[in-house]
Amino acid sequence: MLNKIKGLFTEEQGQGMTEYGLVLGVIAVGVIGLLVMFRGQIMSLFETITGDLSQNGVTESTNN
Repeated sequence: MLNKIKGLFTEEQGQGMTEYGLVLGVIAVGVIGLLVMFRGQIMSLFETITGDLSQNGVTESTNN
């Protein structure tokens, strides 16, 4: 019984996956933060692209 309790603290079997999960979480939070920070510029870029496409005769609907 005592060995099982010690094993809970000394086993490292799931440690690698936990570390990968934490790194992935930090990266996700960073990307979301950057998207929020540059929201205005991203929206402006997409508006410019859609404006250019509509001026060149590309329509939203491709069905005839």
